Order: sequence, then structure tokens, then C-alpha cells
Amino acid sequence: MVGRLIQVAKSAYQYPLLFKQLWHTPLLHAADQEIVYRDLKRFTYRQIEERIGRLASALDKVGVRPGETVGVLDWDSNRFLEAFFAIPMMGAVLQTVNVRLSPEQVAYTINHAGASTLLVNDEFVGLLEGIKPQLTKVRTLVVMSDQPSPQAGSLSFVGEYESLLAAASPDYAFPDFDENTQATTFYTTGTTGLPKGVYYSHRQLVLHTLCELAFFGGASQQGRFSRDDVYMPITPMFHVHAWGFPWAATLAGVKQVYPGRYDPAMLLKLIKTEKVTFTHGVPTILQILLNAAAAAKTDLAGLKMVIGGSALPKTLAKQALAAGIDIFAGYGMSETGPIAAVAHVESKDLSGNPDEQVEVRTKAGRAAPLVDLRIVDVDMKDVPHDGKSAGEIVLRSPWLTQGYFDDPESSEQLWAGGYLHTSDVAVVTPDGYVHITDRLKDVIKTGGEWVSSLQIEDLITQCTGVVEAAVIGVKDDRWGERPLALVVKDSTNSNAPDDTIVKAHLKVFADKGIISRYAIPETILFIDKLPKTSVGKINKMELRKKYGGM
Repeated sequence: MVGRLIQVAKSAYQYPLLFKQLWHTPLLHAADQEIVYRDLKRFTYRQIEERIGRLASALDKVGVRPGETVGVLDWDSNRFLEAFFAIPMMGAVLQTVNVRLSPEQVAYTINHAGASTLLVNDEFVGLLEGIKPQLTKVRTLVVMSDQPSPQAGSLSFVGEYESLLAAASPDYAFPDFDENTQATTFYTTGTTGLPKGVYYSHRQLVLHTLCELAFFGGASQQGRFSRDDVYMPITPMFHVHAWGFPWAATLAGVKQVYPGRYDPAMLLKLIKTEKVTFTHGVPTILQILLNAAAAAKTDLAGLKMVIGGSALPKTLAKQALAAGIDIFAGYGMSETGPIAAVAHVESKDLSGNPDEQVEVRTKAGRAAPLVDLRIVDVDMKDVPHDGKSAGEIVLRSPWLTQGYFDDPESSEQLWAGGYLHTSDVAVVTPDGYVHITDRLKDVIKTGGEWVSSLQIEDLITQCTGVVEAAVIGVKDDRWGERPLALVVKDSTNSNAPDDTIVKAHLKVFADKGIISRYAIPETILFIDKLPKTSVGKINKMELRKKYGGM
């Protein structure tokens, strides 16, 4: 042992970092602040806190016990927010079920997590009917609905959510327990194999919440999140806890808006009528929002939006800036809780060239507080922070998942050498900005050089008339691999490019030395749309299956 432990008075309270502690501040400072669900319901913080007590009482009454897992199948709603708190605060485990997975994957994740109780939006009754025979561990179902009469189908529910809450006591006595108790679990889908379960403790997620507020609150101008903001997620609450912002927004006592299913017209309506100022999402959602706003002639000035999940293309970032959105990238993954880095622009650079701003805004950004971020070679040795030397991002922080649920072999691979391996290849500039150049599995090795698929994709999308692009490596007898580009044209643009124009566009960058000549794809295929994963990322696994043999 090193150092001297503090002395503790017999009557001193040992303050555990539990979710219930996040409610002290907002109830003191913002008890009458609003939490809004679509254009359907409005609550105050005081009412939501009472409903959290009622939900815990109702779950206790139907048999949920500490240590059990409760799965939630819902769109972003006040119900989901209530579950974000009530279930872990009981000492149970919240499973945020990804309803966008295939039915087989949904069934696998529920079974693997060991969920005994499910809270089910009646929109997913049909899904659940199809997989119910496989759910051997589930004993209790609760139905949720926006309609007066929920659709139960052939399923047997113990009750309807609102009725159960109405009959339950708001005075549930949430106990103290070890802050390292598991609070949540959810599943991440990779390019191979079955979904992997990641899990987090109360301590980890409370620290993540505090860091998030410190990180975004520390920004003096651009990208700042403060108690004056109005928050609305456009990242599903079942995907990495909506990046932890529902907890951070609650602790900050800000007005919160939950949009339910993501309908562009509803999103725009809520942004304008509820005066939303802060949100987050993937590039696909941003493009949908920009298109809808342009069609409706809706002004998005004043909206701040963090983009994650996949790279933020420079062309898309410029469109967002032109629409008045304070756009910037964030970096993280399911295994990191997710905040690891954010691309805030320093105040001294905000009055500069917009193109230079985009260069910063589209990077992964600078590491968050308490994040030990390294770029290493295959021997786990640090590479220079010169903006050129590439290596894998490895991480340590107090909120990284400690492994994959019930998968010790993959857990050890994830944490090889005592750092969490991201499989992301990146460079770091001398001033600490991280720029992701590719995923380890997506780097194209051609002509003795490594070609970044992300860089080529970004350059192709800067070609007039291109909406989206994906680049994969295909086998080549001479070069080992060659890049293949899959391009989606703008159907409304009569001057949409052909392969000759795209290649000429890339050659300009090769002539300038920005990319290697090996990076120019010999083959460019124009397709109607790119396949996406359940969270909106380009599904390169599917592209490789379909086009990898060319």
C-alpha cells in the first residue's frame, strides 16, 4: 500500500455514485422544468421523478428483484427516460433492446442478457409474437402505448404501463448499494459473429455523466452544452444510452424533448416549437434533417449537433454550417460509453476560414477529461503526434466497459496489454487533435501502401452530384488489393457525374500529393443506395459480401 488512507467518522455518509444521486440538483434547481414527449405529453421534473418511483413500485410488485435484467423495447420517450433511472435505481439491470436488429438478433440479445421482464411498445407486439417461443427466460411482459387501447395481439401482459403506474406508490425507497453494481447492458453488432454485450456500472455512468457536462460545459463558445439549452436526442436511446445525454441533461436540469419514432416532419416541428438547441446523431440523420428542412423552408439556425457513429463528411458539414447548424464530430463506440473525444473548435479559430473550421469540426477531436488516449503501433509503442504517423487508438478511462458479457475470450482481446483496443487507425496532430484514417479491417493494402477508405470516400462525396460513397478493398493478383468505389448519385441533379468525372476529380488530389495514385479506384460502381446497419452506419460487411469478388 502507498500513502495514507483517510480517517472516516463513524457517522459519515459514504456517498456511492448511484443514479439516484443525479436527481438531487435538478429537483432543487429545476423542479418545474419541462420534459416533453412528441406533441403528446408534458411533464415537470418533479412529475417525472414521481413517475420513476411509481415505475419502481410497479416493477417490484410484478416480481422484479435486484440483479434481474429488465429489457425495454421503445422509441425515444418519457417512458424510456423513466426506465433509464427506475430500473438501475432498484438494483436491477436495464437492457436497452435494439429494435432495429433482425428478429433473430433481438431474440438472441434478450436471451443472452437473461432478461426476465420486458417493457414493450405495442408497435413491437408483432415482432415479439414472432420470437416469444424463443424467449425462455422472459416471464413478465408490460405493454406501453401512445393509444388509449394498446394492441396486445396474442401476448399475455401483466398490465399496461400507465395503468400500472397509476396504481403504484410514488414513494419507492431506492436503497444504497455498491456503486460498482451493474446498471445497464446493451449489444453491439460487429462485422462478424453474434452481437456482443457491453455493460456498465452505476459508478462508470455517473462519472461519464459528470465528464460529459464538464467537457461540453468547458467549451467557451462553439459546441457548448449548458443549463440554458433545450435537449433532444436524435440518437436512439437504445444505442449507447443516447450517448449518455439523457442522464447529463437531467443532472443539468435542462428542458428535454423526446421525439418518439424519428419522423423528419416531427423532428422539425419539435425543433421549432420547443426551441431545441442541442442534439446529436449519425450523418444519415443529419442529411435527412437537412433535406427535410430545405423542403419545408425551415430555419435551423441556433441548433448545435454532435455527429458520431461514423465519419462526418466535409461536404455534409459544410451543408450543415450553411444551414446555420453548429456542427461538429464526436468520437466513441459502444465499448467506451461512448464519449472519448469531441471536435470542439478553439475560440481563436472561430473567426477564421470556414474551410479550415470544417477541417477541425470533422476530426474525431480532442480527448475528453479523464481519457488516456494513445496511438500505438503493433508493439503497443506510441507513434509520434505529428499528424502523419498512424497507429491504433487504445484507451483507458473510468467508464470503459470492462469486457463483453459472458465472453471472456473476446474480453481479453479487447483489453490486450491493459488498454481497450478500438481497432480505429488514426493520427494525432501536435496540438492534440485526433483524426481517424480508417478501421483496421477497412484499410486497403495496395501497391505496397495503405490506402484510407474513409479519406477516399470523403473526397468522392466532394464531387458535385454525389450523395454518398463507400470504398472497399477487393483482391487483386498484382497489387494485393485495389479500392472499389460504390457511389450514390443525386437523382435530382441532371449533371450527376460518371466514373470518368469521379476519377478525374480524385486525380486532382493525387497530383497534389494529398492521396496516392494507388488510391484512385479502377472501378466505380453507381448504385441506388448504400446498405446501412441498424444505427445508420454504412454496412461494409454487406458490401464486401456482394462486391468483394469483383
